[in-house]
Amino acid sequence: MFVPVIMAGGSGTRLWPLSRQLHPKQFLPLVDAQFSMLQATINRLSGLVHASPQLICNEEHRFLAAEQLRQVGLDYINILLEPVGRNTAPAIALAALQATAQGADPLMLVLAADHLIQDVDAFQRGVQTATMFAEAGKLVTFGIKPTSPETGYGYLQQGASVGNGGFEVTRFVEKPDVETAQIYLADGGYCWNSGMFMFKASRYLEELQTFQPEIILWCREALEKGRQDMHFTRVDREAFSKCPDNSIDYAVMEKTSQSVMVPLDAGWSDIGSWTALWEAGPHTEEGNLLKGDVISVGTSNSYVDSESRLVCTVGVSDLIVVETKDAVLVAHKDHVQKVKDIVEKLKSEGRKEHIFHREVYRPWGVYDAIDSGLRYQVKRITVKPGHKLSVQMHHHRAEHWIVVSGTAKVTNGEKTYLVTENQSTYIPIGGIHALENPGVIPLELIEVQSGSYLGEDDIVRFSDDYGRC
Repeated sequence: MFVPVIMAGGSGTRLWPLSRQLHPKQFLPLVDAQFSMLQATINRLSGLVHASPQLICNEEHRFLAAEQLRQVGLDYINILLEPVGRNTAPAIALAALQATAQGADPLMLVLAADHLIQDVDAFQRGVQTATMFAEAGKLVTFGIKPTSPETGYGYLQQGASVGNGGFEVTRFVEKPDVETAQIYLADGGYCWNSGMFMFKASRYLEELQTFQPEIILWCREALEKGRQDMHFTRVDREAFSKCPDNSIDYAVMEKTSQSVMVPLDAGWSDIGSWTALWEAGPHTEEGNLLKGDVISVGTSNSYVDSESRLVCTVGVSDLIVVETKDAVLVAHKDHVQKVKDIVEKLKSEGRKEHIFHREVYRPWGVYDAIDSGLRYQVKRITVKPGHKLSVQMHHHRAEHWIVVSGTAKVTNGEKTYLVTENQSTYIPIGGIHALENPGVIPLELIEVQSGSYLGEDDIVRFSDDYGRC
């Protein structure tokens, strides 16, 4: 039996405008309309004998991650929260230290939450092969048999066979240029570096202690000074911030003499660009991948994704067109790696479209910022049954709530009362208030804010069911 350690950090900037800082690609249903990338990662473990997964994610994604776990039946899984990003070596060290804290020494299968694997059977056979080597004390890395001269992946040079489907790793290679990638593909002795691993928790910690002891030092202190918050493990920010920023490849795998590579031919992709998502198919006869309300005429080899309105294309080819409620991306497939440059421009100009969507998820539900202008903003708010927003007040805005469906339990100053469908209520500036859904169906309401400042940071919380301040 092994513990799946699923790393769900990262922002996926190359898949903007769908992937954003507060709702990155691992939480999006990019390939499967029913499940997010994280949920698909969990689902492909079905049939393998394993312990409860250990999820590692950024602190700001904690409620989104918890909700997606709940949707696939994992309501009470412990989630390790990273207060700051420090790459994969420290993240895995946190999981290994926590796993061994009570004297256990489990096998750890380290997976990224945002990978596509189309052949689940082949993936599971690879895991079973890796288990034999990991139980013998080896540090296993999974190499992906290349199908094209990719320049966006690192490579592993395959060495001599060690039997039972495993190979030595001669060297790790950085992302190559096109000519070098073509040589690797023709050589047949190179694999893409998948970023998936398997080993005993203790073996990883031993090797990390040998090659990067500072990571062990600060990760241990971060856990010791951390605290448990519901089913979240919050590590100490100050200690973890001192930890070296290093990947598991640089910190351990490139230095250890105990590595073994298990080749994997399972339809793998890290979905690192819009072109990679287009390649994942399925395609029309013209080679298009169309999602949403799309009409295409004379269009070929293109990816067109419409979220909220009709999108039409005429006489174009090799394009990426992605429409969301607040942004539209049009890019040539040969230049999709430059999408991250758009994100950098948004940051430098102080805009917010790289941070969150118009639709924003909260632990209690979701809100959609429908409209805004000088001194007003309109939101459609959905509150899940049994959930409550924090008891709060605002210094600069008043709020009008109109219930569309369901029943709202409203705290407004000293009064608490019910507001039902087609009724409304008013919250004055400075009024202490709260909103709760006491019913069994979602509560939907329209909120009209008015005032001199309407930013999300104009919230003073007095109590909160979710530990926010």
